[in-house]
Amino acid sequence: MVVDGMLQPMELAHLIYKNGKTYEDYLGLRGLERSGKKKWRKHVATIAKKLKTALEADYVVLGGGNSKKLKDLPPGTRLGSNENAFLGGFYMWQK
Repeated sequence: MVVDGMLQPMELAHLIYKNGKTYEDYLGLRGLERSGKKKWRKHVATIAKKLKTALEADYVVLGGGNSKKLKDLPPGTRLGSNENAFLGGFYMWQK
């Protein structure tokens, strides 16, 4: 998360979501394989909405290889890429 131009490192994927499993368990490859694409897309939308609300974020960036499997982006989200993460990190180190 970026706040006032400063990177705020977080490991939100390790937070518990449901049934003792984490966001990562539901949104990662294991979750996709276990739930199937339709259910997985619903989890993505639900979790993105929760994060946007909880963090009072302007938007949530969705990335990773599985993000290509989304038909439509959930409201309040944008698609990111590893290239942007690298450039953003490089930019932050220059300041």
